[in-house]
Amino acid sequence: MTSVSPDARRIWRGVRLPLAVILLVVLTGTLVVLARGEQTPGALEPGSYEPGGSRALATLLEREGVKIPIARTAAEANGVARDATVLITQPAYLPEHTFAEIRRTAKHVVLVQPSPGTLEEILPGVRSTGQLEVQTRAPDCQAADPVAAGSATMGGLRYAATQPRAQDCYGGSYLEVPGPQATVTVLGSPEPLTNKGLSDEGNAALAMRLLGKHERLVWYLPTPADPSLEAEKKPLSELIPAGWSYAALQAGIAVVLLALWRSRRLGPVVTEPIPVVVRAAEATEGRARLYRKAKAAAHAGETLREAARARLRPLLGLTRDAEPAALVESVAARTGRSPAEVGALLYGDPPADDAALVRLADGLDVVEREVERS
Repeated sequence: MTSVSPDARRIWRGVRLPLAVILLVVLTGTLVVLARGEQTPGALEPGSYEPGGSRALATLLEREGVKIPIARTAAEANGVARDATVLITQPAYLPEHTFAEIRRTAKHVVLVQPSPGTLEEILPGVRSTGQLEVQTRAPDCQAADPVAAGSATMGGLRYAATQPRAQDCYGGSYLEVPGPQATVTVLGSPEPLTNKGLSDEGNAALAMRLLGKHERLVWYLPTPADPSLEAEKKPLSELIPAGWSYAALQAGIAVVLLALWRSRRLGPVVTEPIPVVVRAAEATEGRARLYRKAKAAAHAGETLREAARARLRPLLGLTRDAEPAALVESVAARTGRSPAEVGALLYGDPPADDAALVRLADGLDVVEREVERS
């Protein structure tokens, strides 16, 4: 009989082609990763291969001989900004006075999509005038770099300047502001600088001319983690507009008045019927049974004595805090008993058993009656 089960040679012949394909794919991927080198993800990151990154632009600039130091803090940017082009990707995170220092030492500063509030702080005389759709636009201006680059993908925010020498291009999404120090260029959209948009229209020409004018390009990526921002943090109370504070105060007063208006007023005391009526004699007997069960003759005796002393003091015209000697002498004088006998009865040793407790109770009753009759 011929065996039909596959042997090792047949198995190898069946799987060697798929294994070779898998191995080739793994090796190709490894080589691609190694060839790319280390990358940093993020928008406008010069080491990012993502669509919003700028690895392609950074590579083109480096091939043209432009050195690109990367700065992530104000201190790093100020240290390398002299006589260089400085690209600021996140103007909103610029520490105070940093832009003025960079503009004083650099030759060209490029701001990417600064907000209206940021412009008021760092670039007086320049304001945002609205928004534009990002699309292919003609320069429509006389500025050298946009005219040389031609049509480009621009839009986003629109800007205008009060300075007469300022040039606005691409519908206002590109603004060039010359100055006695560095020239400042404001971009309303980062599209021409990204990997995704670099190959469209004249984006590459515009980006290369804009950022490749000088030997060094400082790629400044401000972040909220910059230590220079710690000194500029404000408490929450300073960030709330004054109008909101007054509104909150008025709302608080209104809430207090509403609570006073709606709160219930205290009326007269309301008596409620007792659910169960317990006679005094029954309560006394029940308490006596508890004392007897606990064998607390001494405690019961002291209770009887304290009650008798409390009743005798007003009968004898004594105050509640009268001394024991005064009480004993008064009772002895009123009843004709000896002070020693009265003292033993009112302040003597505690009873040792129930029989002694009964004798003590009888003696106290007799003394009280004698005081009342005298």
